[in-house]
Amino acid sequence: MTATQTDKTREIAICAENISKVYKLYDKPSDRMKEALGLSRKKHHKEHYALTDVDLTIYKGETVGIIGTNGSGKSTILKIITGVLSPTKGTMTVDGRISALLELGAGFNMEYNGIENIYLNGTMMGFSEKEIDEKLESILEFADIGEYVYQPCKTYSSGMFVRLAFAVAINIEPEILIVDEALSVGDVFFQAKCYHKFEEFKKAGKTILFVSHDLSSIAKYCDRVVLLNKGIKLGEGAPKEMIDVYKQVLVGQYQIPDSDDENLLEDDEILARARSGVNPDALEYGTGAATIKDYHITDKNGTVTSAIIKGEEFTLHYTVEFSQDIKAPIFAFTIKNIKGTEITGTNSMFEKAFLESVSKGDVKKVTFTQKMDLQGGEYLISLGVTGYEDDRFQVYHRLYDVLNVTVVSDKDTVGYYDMNSKVVISD
Repeated sequence: MTATQTDKTREIAICAENISKVYKLYDKPSDRMKEALGLSRKKHHKEHYALTDVDLTIYKGETVGIIGTNGSGKSTILKIITGVLSPTKGTMTVDGRISALLELGAGFNMEYNGIENIYLNGTMMGFSEKEIDEKLESILEFADIGEYVYQPCKTYSSGMFVRLAFAVAINIEPEILIVDEALSVGDVFFQAKCYHKFEEFKKAGKTILFVSHDLSSIAKYCDRVVLLNKGIKLGEGAPKEMIDVYKQVLVGQYQIPDSDDENLLEDDEILARARSGVNPDALEYGTGAATIKDYHITDKNGTVTSAIIKGEEFTLHYTVEFSQDIKAPIFAFTIKNIKGTEITGTNSMFEKAFLESVSKGDVKKVTFTQKMDLQGGEYLISLGVTGYEDDRFQVYHRLYDVLNVTVVSDKDTVGYYDMNSKVVISD
């Protein structure tokens, strides 16, 4: 945004100037030790720029959204603003008391009860005991977990824990509220309460920094939107304008400016993993009769990606190599949300797509193509090759949570799926 005379008279809440964050990547732990002890003059690391010369100005009373794909630097800039991380280069100035809905309950002591944790968390945010006393009733009413507030937090369900953590963070009246996908916690009624509180903050003229893959919320609440990609700020402006550019980035139709820095994102493997959403620590098991390889997702244009626009077609690909003869193998995939709930899935047997036998040494390329109707958010994909031998179910190879996919949506409805309803209202 070009600074106008009006901008010059506005008070600044957050100002980032030339912020860069560089991580040193080592091939093995011994390389890190060699550098730390000065045992060699040789450089044993590669540099990965999570952020590169990012400028960001947020004025008091403004609601600003930050959007971008996974690995764009959104979480990194938020952690620098909140003081969790220090920048490698540049200066960050914050004027106002912050409440950050990033990792809810990160400062909680699981041995303490809910009341004790309210005071502990409030004190960590910089509030006095008297200020917390004044807010206690509204926090308890918002969390609505009843008598459990007097029990140790280690006895809470995950839902109860999140409700209390959210209630503490949002009810202690910060001057600056930072939200990172946190409005999707709890059931639909609690989410409605969270959004209502969010609107109250906006009407009260609080400064809000909002990060979400839910583009409908970005468009609805934000005065201005900043677009990050691979640690570089591509632009900022009106929500619709930046959302349109973001969609171009997702489908590979936006020309990303080159950097003069030869070290910027130079590791091809890191780039490939970030682009395809591959989990290097996925759980795997099986008899070994088959091996799943080369798994990735492509969008409607055939571009390898980990982000799909809701309503558009995408394809899941993987290759299977067989080390044994197998009668009628079954190729499968499932999709879970980040809480581990299986949302949907299918396989070649259900789809009546492949009912043949394979021989040792065969290689099969598997694709599943479908329309993305899940709500906006983060999901995990598992892959499998199974079958039956003498009526006994066999798992030849299974990879759990091996791929991440981000669904980018500008319209989310209730639940997991969009019914794609056509609504007609008449007299």
